[in-house]
Amino acid sequence: MTFALCLSLIFMKLSLFNYNLPRALIAQTPASPRDASRLLVYDRKTKKVVHDRFYNLPRYLKPTDVLIFNNSKVFPARLLGHKETGGRAEALLLKELKAGEWEVLLGTGRPKVGLKLRFARGLTAEVINQFPHKTWLLKFNFAGPAFYAILNKIGQVPLPPYIEAMNQRSNESKRQYQTIYAKHIGSSAAPTAGLHFTKQLFEKIKKMGCQTEFVTLHVGLGTFDPVKTERIEDYQIHEEWVSVDKKIIERLTEAKRAGRRIIAVGTTSVRTLETLFSQIQLPKLSTPMIQCMGAKQVNDFNSNTRIFIYPGYKFKFVDAMITNFHLPKSTLLMLVSALIGRTNALALYKKAIRLKYRFFSFGDAMLLK
Repeated sequence: MTFALCLSLIFMKLSLFNYNLPRALIAQTPASPRDASRLLVYDRKTKKVVHDRFYNLPRYLKPTDVLIFNNSKVFPARLLGHKETGGRAEALLLKELKAGEWEVLLGTGRPKVGLKLRFARGLTAEVINQFPHKTWLLKFNFAGPAFYAILNKIGQVPLPPYIEAMNQRSNESKRQYQTIYAKHIGSSAAPTAGLHFTKQLFEKIKKMGCQTEFVTLHVGLGTFDPVKTERIEDYQIHEEWVSVDKKIIERLTEAKRAGRRIIAVGTTSVRTLETLFSQIQLPKLSTPMIQCMGAKQVNDFNSNTRIFIYPGYKFKFVDAMITNFHLPKSTLLMLVSALIGRTNALALYKKAIRLKYRFFSFGDAMLLK
């Protein structure tokens, strides 16, 4: 084995996760209806690839399958205003740290502590502190329901920059960039794999016997911040908030112990489950479930996660996933590569490009099983 090959096994270069995508394949609007998007199905054991439509997803499911969805809700997190001195200002709300105080990304040229910002409807803010990873602490003059009431009127849906055709302030964009089961407000970007599900498809999956569960990961900078280190091992992913109810943890643990297939809907669901079950020990197959639960009290899981999944990672809980086609050099593509292998992932992307699949947030989907 050559020295260069040895190094390639130790370190992974960012360039290994690059690919060329024609701009015309970047989806600007969602499929209508949502489940009319295309679906590429990949079997990891046989390497077989099937091309279908998302509304036919039940064809590839079993009644014993468990599907896990991220029910985080996108809010109009982008605020446009101006500095007290008159220059333009933009704030992307990432996380509420306490009432009226938010971690944000700022677009104001050269922000600094003490800078005062003005927005519509009497909303103002002051820069209080700077955090690592280029984020800032903003203190607003409103908090709680009053703040959210103003935000819902003046805030914009934080659509990714590659979506150019939609009005970010329209009610239609707010509806389209939201899953049908969104519940808990907190995401500044949508968990987009879930955008393909309609109420009819959801009911069809439940009627065939599949178990459906909901977890929460509030999507923030950790999901869409570009990787800037050449060695991906050097990249520090931004933390995001994860929450899972203890009853759901018990049901998921029981399902896994019973050998049922765990299908995560989206990379955020994958990261939630792998975070959760890296901290909770699964019962051994020979251990009765009631004995396992009696031995250690199961509590609600509420924690920040910085889990970064890339090739070499050993999955602890997830068996399969539903996901979109992701940006080159992104942590999401690296996660997919960890599940099916980097060369397999890039080969599927090459095939999808040749067959003119639609890419990114409003694009088509993959089932990797």
